[in-house]
Amino acid sequence: MTHWIDTPDALHARLQHLPPCIGLDTEFIRERTYWPQLALVQIALGEADDDILLVDPQVPGICTVLVAMLENPEVLKLMHSPSEDLVAFQHSCGALPAPLFDTQAAAALCGMGAGLSYQKLVHAITGVELAKGETRSDWLRRPLSPAQLDYAADDVRHLHALHRQLQTALTTNSRANWLAEDSRRQLANAAQDDGERWPHLALRSAQFLDPAGQRRLLRLLRWRDAQARSSDRPRSWILDNELAVTLARQNPPDKRSCDGLLDTSPKSPRSLREALWLALSTPLADENEAPPMRGDDRNKAQLRAMQAAVAKLAADLGLPEGVLASRRLLEGLQDGSGWTGALAGWRRQLLEPNLAPLLDS
Repeated sequence: MTHWIDTPDALHARLQHLPPCIGLDTEFIRERTYWPQLALVQIALGEADDDILLVDPQVPGICTVLVAMLENPEVLKLMHSPSEDLVAFQHSCGALPAPLFDTQAAAALCGMGAGLSYQKLVHAITGVELAKGETRSDWLRRPLSPAQLDYAADDVRHLHALHRQLQTALTTNSRANWLAEDSRRQLANAAQDDGERWPHLALRSAQFLDPAGQRRLLRLLRWRDAQARSSDRPRSWILDNELAVTLARQNPPDKRSCDGLLDTSPKSPRSLREALWLALSTPLADENEAPPMRGDDRNKAQLRAMQAAVAKLAADLGLPEGVLASRRLLEGLQDGSGWTGALAGWRRQLLEPNLAPLLDS
């Protein structure tokens, strides 16, 4: 049977002698907050039910005990698609699970498909069909129902079996170092999450603003992100995208005019009007460094040729195209961002000989 852990002492006792790798997952709620609220931590010390710990992180002192396990460099943490789990751990525990083995990323590098769900991967490797019934549960309530506890345990029950087969395949194909490199970068990105520097570039409607309007939108979105983080509220509760673009486009000349625009919107942040006006009207020190918005002015023939080269190489390697290089990454190369981030390391070694001639042309 699995173990419900709701005291720091009980958790400390269970984590005294850790194996070389553990399965790890979380349940969290992020509906009314900016940061994910860590509601449950599942740990599989081994493959038996008796090895599964269901840990209540809402209990004072629990997160403090988790830190030593998360940061233990001798224990590999097996997780599936852990990007949001990393945010939850970083915010609640101030620590990240390193070193990391992402079974979703590993499956993609093994040629099994990109973005496979945990349920599909478990079925593909073990033949076990997992239930999905508690996906939208309230994980903050106590006590958790038996169905919730079973679902939570299933999320780590098969991670050891997945790791065993995926690691063998990665080693056979000389790709284990690819996954290790991607995992290190994923952890580094989670540790340095200070918000997006140029958030306006992600809004399609921003491309229809003139350069001054784009700079005003950047000011508003940077301010919104800071407010959301400090107040732990969703970004859209602070200022929704449509209203931000409207304010940036119309450029009210004074606070009174700005208030008039806000009065026309039911989603107006009424208690933050003074701060919003200050953000809108105050230039940022680095706003002139922002890269230009790109609409349909890219060299489309060049982009298609790059995509074709990536598709051929991916097919030769038995990889999903998006795992090798997404369209967004290729557009970044066109824009001059260089071989950085996900395109550094093993991807650059594979792609640069094929793409450099196309970029030079």
